[in-house]
Amino acid sequence: MPLPTLPTKLGTLLSEKDDSVIVADPPVPLAEPSSPPARPKAAPTKASTEPRAKKTAPVKTASARPARAPASVPVPAAAPAPAPAPASVAKAAPSKTVASPAHQPKPTPGSARKRTRLAPALRKLFVLDTNVLLHDSNSLFKFEEHDIFLPMMVLEELDHQKKGLSEVARNARQVSRSLEGLVGDHGLDKPIHLDGIGNAEALGDVTFQTSALDTSLPIQLPLGKADNAILAVVNALTQSLPKREVVLVSKDINMRLKAKALGLLAEDYRHDHVLDDSDLLYDGVMPLPDNFWTKHGKNMESWQQGGTTFYRISGPLCSQFMVNQFVFTEGDDPLIAQVRETAGNTAVLATLRDYSHGKNNVWGITARNREQNFALNLLMNPDFDFVSLLGHAGTGKTLLALASALTQTLETKRYNEIIITRATVPVGDDIGFLPGTEEEKMQPWMGALEDNLEVLHLGTGKSSGNLNNAQGTEAAPRNSTMELVRSKIKVKSLSFMRGRTFMNKFLIIDEAQNLTPKQMKTLVTRAGPGTKIVCLGNIAQIDTPYLTEGSSGLTYVVDRFKGWPHAGHITLQRGERSRLADYASDAL
Repeated sequence: MPLPTLPTKLGTLLSEKDDSVIVADPPVPLAEPSSPPARPKAAPTKASTEPRAKKTAPVKTASARPARAPASVPVPAAAPAPAPAPASVAKAAPSKTVASPAHQPKPTPGSARKRTRLAPALRKLFVLDTNVLLHDSNSLFKFEEHDIFLPMMVLEELDHQKKGLSEVARNARQVSRSLEGLVGDHGLDKPIHLDGIGNAEALGDVTFQTSALDTSLPIQLPLGKADNAILAVVNALTQSLPKREVVLVSKDINMRLKAKALGLLAEDYRHDHVLDDSDLLYDGVMPLPDNFWTKHGKNMESWQQGGTTFYRISGPLCSQFMVNQFVFTEGDDPLIAQVRETAGNTAVLATLRDYSHGKNNVWGITARNREQNFALNLLMNPDFDFVSLLGHAGTGKTLLALASALTQTLETKRYNEIIITRATVPVGDDIGFLPGTEEEKMQPWMGALEDNLEVLHLGTGKSSGNLNNAQGTEAAPRNSTMELVRSKIKVKSLSFMRGRTFMNKFLIIDEAQNLTPKQMKTLVTRAGPGTKIVCLGNIAQIDTPYLTEGSSGLTYVVDRFKGWPHAGHITLQRGERSRLADYASDAL
């Protein structure tokens, strides 16, 4: 059965100019002074300014104050006929034309500044799918100067999703609260400004569907499905507003494909995407050219402090360095160092501790490649509060993090406890509810922890030949029992992290690629004084729906923390688990 006829009110409502829209006043031709004013003169008096005001335009706002530039007044491309100008224009410096917005002077502090909005015909109209709001509760305010349209079906689906304690339910409730705050005492028959509750960056309007829309899709689709109802709304808006660009925004790939098949514009919600290409993700390592010392070693300074050698170098490549980035050269003058400071074309490099040597082993573990050596330098340095390790399966992420945590907890007593958590996202079908306490429920998810504890307890990290010496002295790198080790390791669930504060803890977040940016922020902000947070993951193995390599929480923190003096990142390249695992990682 066809839907009721579309009233003309909605079409005119979205196309007509809003009364509250701030548009530029038409430019007023101002008279040019006969001669340039002398510089060292007192401010003009009222008698001297009034005739000039009469010359320029019939405005009754002549002021006794000195002339002042207006605060950012946008000018349309085609100048209309002269009209009475406001006081801000009348006070402008004499000129024949008004400058374009790109070349206008900046407003002085304390001066009244008008917010500029685009005319309704110049704004895009984005129709939001429900999954966008459930994915990011602040997505309403991420479309800058453009408008948003919310179909009634979206509100209906939000109502179905608001119950529960999941992240999706929390986002649904937050969106409902934001919409209620925006509406307030306003009626829904007119567009509502999105900056009404303090979001100054959102200069568009939000419009609610208040009536049925009459539309006939080019392809007959079942009307009882929510996606098809939203597509019908987008099609109706596209037909009723031919002069405006109506775009559907959805996280659902099939929804976007159906929209494009119907001839409608559709886009993904990309505000949460840190990178469009995961190959551009910061890896923490920068190889140096062979002629590095030739161009950067002329005015080099070096000194030693605390067993570390520092080099102050200058050259064109220093401007590309990032703080805590690792650099290396190979050849006649090899160098392995870490960037500690950068200032223009000058940088300070610091030498590293060689954890590939047996005397520097960490709980019996030594670095097997260059990237593992970089990782252990980050993990064992107390100056780095946040460390992120990326790498495919078998690169040693969990083993290195756990070995450094045990060394700094049981030996040096730098931390008093190890806390391990991870996202409980199954690879296959969910096995259902698990019995027991919080720690017992988390045990099936911590198989990687048990495997690495076994390796560390047997001491297989010291040499490749001591795997069968579980009873000998070589197999026990430390005189501690498994019970003592387990007493210092606590397994926690993500569900109970909100509100916690960890003091002097070594927090390991495993499988961090399955966390959203909001969940990652919740975890990282739990850190109290003396706490170190280590994030481990592989962005090529994301199991959470609606998360991609570009929108993962792990990608988010790697990109946001790069360059911070107390954070470090390294991407492990070589697999060290076994030749079988290494080959399978590349071939499969």
